[in-house]
Amino acid sequence: MKVKKIFTAILLALLVFQGLAQKQKVNYLTTFDDKLIHFGFSLGVSTLDFNVVSYNPIGDNPEFISEDWPEGPQIGPNSIVRSDVASLVPGFTVGIVSSLRLHKDFDLRFLPGMSFGERKLTYNIEVFDINNYERNNRTFSIRSTYIDFPLLVKYKARRINNDRPYVIFGGAYRQDISRTAQDDLVKLKNGGFYAEVGGGWDHYFPFFRFSVEAKFSFGLTDQLGPLPQQQRLFYAQSIKSLRSNIFTLCFHFE
Repeated sequence: MKVKKIFTAILLALLVFQGLAQKQKVNYLTTFDDKLIHFGFSLGVSTLDFNVVSYNPIGDNPEFISEDWPEGPQIGPNSIVRSDVASLVPGFTVGIVSSLRLHKDFDLRFLPGMSFGERKLTYNIEVFDINNYERNNRTFSIRSTYIDFPLLVKYKARRINNDRPYVIFGGAYRQDISRTAQDDLVKLKNGGFYAEVGGGWDHYFPFFRFSVEAKFSFGLTDQLGPLPQQQRLFYAQSIKSLRSNIFTLCFHFE
């Protein structure tokens, strides 16, 4: 009896599936990709990360200077001071989409915008920050507000009804405008270049195209800035290079 019910359910499912497969599909915005130029806007979430390379020991840094502070760790040339991003903090991004048709399968896309995020450097020693001192704290927070200038090439696969997958690749320049008058424990350079690669999925609605896109941005330049003037120097001197990496999940409306 159970076998008969299962067989009947499978047969009904096959009939329904066959009926849906034969149903006429309505394709929207069939000439959308033929436009030379079109615009839109973008919203997204992002996570900022650092690729940290440390001196091991800190004395390998030829510019290392020993300091004598009345409190806190006393660091000498043979000391091991290491830092890394222990956890990722979500941020968000907004932007404008401008797309130029190069070929039936290729677009050139310029997506200027702003992104906001935070990275927390966690040290293996206690952190003494004159701007935000907490006992037994080993984390230093770096907040960034970027003006983004990505220039990307978009390669689109064959359209399937109202869906079209794609990949993107290119580069970007980002300018950090969040620098304050505070003497940060670890300072960053204001700008940097990135290589970008990712992929997404276009879906065509009756009046607009909606896209979901995942993108990785890999920093090409060292972001470590000048040493602080009033802070303990060894937190920054322990870092050999600091490259920024960003993951962004965007939603485009065009």
